[in-house]
Amino acid sequence: MKSRILDSIEELKGDFYDISVYIGNNPELGHEEFKACKVLSDKLQKHGFDVTIGTCDLQTAFTAVYDSGKPGPSIGFMAEYDALPGLGHACGHNLIGTLAVAAGIGLSSVLHETGGKVIVYGTPAEETRGGKVTMAEAGVFNELDVAMMVHPLDHYRKSGSSLAMDAIQFEFSGKAAHAAAAPHEGINALDAVIQTFNSINALRQHVKSDVRIHGIIPEGGKAANIVPDYAVAQFYVRASSRTYVNEVVEKVKACARAAALATGANVEISNYEFSYDDMITNTKLSETFTENFLSLGVNPEEIYSSEGDTGSLDMGNVSQVVPAIHPYVQITTEKHACHTPGFQQAAMSDMGREGMILGAKTMALTAYDVLTNPELLTKIKKEFHLAQNQ
Repeated sequence: MKSRILDSIEELKGDFYDISVYIGNNPELGHEEFKACKVLSDKLQKHGFDVTIGTCDLQTAFTAVYDSGKPGPSIGFMAEYDALPGLGHACGHNLIGTLAVAAGIGLSSVLHETGGKVIVYGTPAEETRGGKVTMAEAGVFNELDVAMMVHPLDHYRKSGSSLAMDAIQFEFSGKAAHAAAAPHEGINALDAVIQTFNSINALRQHVKSDVRIHGIIPEGGKAANIVPDYAVAQFYVRASSRTYVNEVVEKVKACARAAALATGANVEISNYEFSYDDMITNTKLSETFTENFLSLGVNPEEIYSSEGDTGSLDMGNVSQVVPAIHPYVQITTEKHACHTPGFQQAAMSDMGREGMILGAKTMALTAYDVLTNPELLTKIKKEFHLAQNQ
C-alpha cells in the first residue's frame, strides 16, 4: 500500500507544482492568505475531503477531514502558507502548505484499507500571530494521535527543538516640551526606551546561554526639537523552555518599569504577538520519519541531527498537546538561510518543488506506519506522556 501512496502523489505532482508556484507568485501576509487558503482547500475538497473554512473564527484557516469510517488513529498534517513582508515566501511556506495537502491526498488513497482518518489543517500567520496557537488553545488538535509538518531548508535535518518565545511591547508616555527652550518641563519617553535597552543589555550577562532577547524602537518621537512624549519598544524574549521564558520575561519587564521610574514616564506592557511554546519532538515518530526518508533514497550522511533550533515555531504549541515532529527537507544546494531573498528563490525553484514532493511522500509514509503499526503508536504515546510528566 505504500507504493499506492507514492503513486497517488506522483500522479498529481504537476498539480502540486502549479499550486506551490501560484502561492509563491501571490504572497499574502498572515491572516490575509485568502488565495492560498482557497487553492489548497479546493484541492482537498476535490479529492474527497470534508472541508471547513474559518476554523476558530480565523478567516484563512481551514480543517479538511478524510475519514475512512473505520476505527483507527487520527493523523494531522499542518499546512502553512503566509508570506513575509517584502520578501514573499522566503521561508518556503508556499511549499509547506502544498506539501501537507499532497501528503493528505496521498494518504487518503489507502485509508479505507487501514482505517482511521487524516486531517489537514490550514494554519495561517505562522510568522506572526500563529494560527496554531489559537487552534491549540481551543482544543482543535486534541483528537489527534500524531501531528506532523515538514519545513524546507538548505539541508536535510531531523526534527528537533525550538525556543519558546514571548513578544513584549513597552509603551512609554511622557510629557512633550520644547527640547531647547524648556527641556525641564518635559518627560522624555524615548529616554525610558533607551534606558530599557541598556538595562536589558546588562541583564544578558545574568541569563542562561540559550536566551535570546532582541528588540526594536518602532516609535521614538516626532522631531528632534520636541521632547518625545510617546515611545515604543518591542522585544522578542526566547529560551529553550516555556518555564524559563516566563522567568526571563519578568526580569525584562522589571527593566522597563525601572526605566519608567528613573525618567518619570509611565509604561504600559502588553504582548503584541502570540506566545510560542518550545517544540518537543517525539523521537520515536522522528525516527520513523527518518527511516522513510532513507527508504526514498536520501543519503543518511546528508541528514543532520538537530542540535536545537534558535528560532521559534507555533508548531511548538501543537507539540505540547499531541506527539509531533517538524523535520526539514533540502530544497537547495546553496547555503541560504530562511528569510532571505536567496531562500525565496529556492522555494520557487525546480529543486524546491522536488523537495516538496519528497517531503510529502515521506510524511505520508510515516503516517501509514502509525496507522498500521499499533506497537509503534503505543511507543509514541508512551514517550509523549513521559515528556508531559517531566
